[in-house]
Amino acid sequence: MPHPAPATGPARLSARAPGSSRRWWTELPLVLFVYTAYSACRLLARGDTSTAVDHGLAILRFEQRLHLNAEHPLNRLFAEHPSLGIPADFLYASLHYGVTPAILIWLWRRRPSHYRIARTSLLLATFIGLVGFVLVPTCPPRLLDPSYGFVDTMAQYASYGWWGGDASAPRGLGSLTNQYAAMPSLHVGWALWSGLLLWRLGGTTWAKAAGIAYPAVIAVVVMGTANHYFLDAVAGTAVVGLGLLLARPALRAADAVRERSRARTAPAVSGGCETSAGERIPRQPDHHGRPHAAAATAAAAPPADPAPAGDGAAATAR
Repeated sequence: MPHPAPATGPARLSARAPGSSRRWWTELPLVLFVYTAYSACRLLARGDTSTAVDHGLAILRFEQRLHLNAEHPLNRLFAEHPSLGIPADFLYASLHYGVTPAILIWLWRRRPSHYRIARTSLLLATFIGLVGFVLVPTCPPRLLDPSYGFVDTMAQYASYGWWGGDASAPRGLGSLTNQYAAMPSLHVGWALWSGLLLWRLGGTTWAKAAGIAYPAVIAVVVMGTANHYFLDAVAGTAVVGLGLLLARPALRAADAVRERSRARTAPAVSGGCETSAGERIPRQPDHHGRPHAAAATAAAAPPADPAPAGDGAAATAR
């Protein structure tokens, strides 16, 4: 009986357990590659300093016209109270390196059916943010002229942390980071992405509370340390929203391309018609053009004798 052909297309995809085809040794290099590419491109996206300053001042003036001024009071509070400013600088310089990968690992292990869509939305949001860095290089408040009223708390409290006075990068590596990539704030964007997943998928009240608190705290931190404007935080929220909206269409497109690729490389003969190694179809010629030996022998052999006609005597051939 012929075996049924294996399922292909949508049926095959729907039968596959979510995340079953994902392996950590393929996912980890993907995430590391995207993060490395993001860091490198962010560094290469340095625009002209005067242009970045102009963009920063334009954002500040626009906020003033809208009567938005959350940055100044928060920055003064952190600059005047080391008990607030030092922890805030630690949070700004470290949490996004730890929390975002931790959420990805948690999804992989505990919520595998949600991992792929969440990972894709994060990568898309990061890519959109990178486009923003290239198109709109922006000077953060802490690097504006002091006459604009901002204090660089990263420099003020640099002796308490591992970062240098010129950036949130490790001491001595400030020249290897782009300090004019303030728009949008991916610190806020990544924190919001993490918070949404904790709120939606966290199984405890504490997890849901953390999902609300974490992005709110980071939004306060980025403004209080004078690393971002309020509108930078709004833009970081927007890119995460775009990443979430585009994730499903992007995955559908990737699955369609993968299925077409598999269809082009699939063997022409199905598994139900295969023969064992060395076996030939009767009367099929060998590679010299002669009939197969077994078939030739069978053709040359005389016909079998009919059944005996009695007393062991052979019947007369007719």
